[in-house]
Amino acid sequence: MIAHHFTVDVEEYFQVSAFEQVVERTAWAVRPSRVHESVGLLLEMLARTGSTGTFFVLGWIAERHPGLVAAIARAGHEIASHGWDHRRITALAPAELRESVRRTKARLEDIAGAPVIGFRAPSFSIVPGCEWAFDVLLEEGYRYDSSLFPIRRPGGYGYPAAPRDRHWIDRPSGRLLEIPPTTLRHFGVSIPAGGGAYFRLFPYSVTRAAFRECEARHAAGTFYVHPWELDPQQPRIAAPWHARFRHYTGLHHTVPRLERLLEDFRFTSIGSTLAAP
Repeated sequence: MIAHHFTVDVEEYFQVSAFEQVVERTAWAVRPSRVHESVGLLLEMLARTGSTGTFFVLGWIAERHPGLVAAIARAGHEIASHGWDHRRITALAPAELRESVRRTKARLEDIAGAPVIGFRAPSFSIVPGCEWAFDVLLEEGYRYDSSLFPIRRPGGYGYPAAPRDRHWIDRPSGRLLEIPPTTLRHFGVSIPAGGGAYFRLFPYSVTRAAFRECEARHAAGTFYVHPWELDPQQPRIAAPWHARFRHYTGLHHTVPRLERLLEDFRFTSIGSTLAAP
């Protein structure tokens, strides 16, 4: 049975890109934190099914909640980088990204006591024209990336030319392994089916079909979720209707669907499969 990748983007409910125009970063520190309870629930679910995963942690979270990062590592999961403060790659200069990934890597390694070799850009924001980010990652000691979403989507993210399965990216600075989130091919179109809002908004059968499709071609799929997606009681933020719809719709589906997913498929961390052929 193929072991797929279970990944978590560890961030607070108020740090999502959809709310960045209405929640200033300077106000983050005064917002009530809810990440501990949701991560704890994820750890319980993974332990119950004998699954492991990769937790892409914001440096901002690690700085304020080192015990949470340590608990994830003690439970046998991989710690990886989500950058420092959830700024999209498209909003950063190379020097700013370098500072973000270097600072986050050092803080996470100090807490977890293990090398941090993986990175996921906030909102999958390595898009065409931002390939320079791979050189920064390689130069800062990262061995794999999980930021290219192989779909065509207006605005925000999407790298439609990227292969759907794990592949190598050759750059002047070296070779980086890319681990994209799972998609489902339907009538020649790649449908996002690897987690996030799509897991809540689409029927569960879409995600199940996508991972079965991966298994049919003997490839490991990659699922992703955010802790706040397990928290229907989180404080509501006044934001444009489309942002609220995407963020809040289907939150009550997340836990039962995750339980079903973890029973239907086998999951492990990205790091544990890095050396696999």
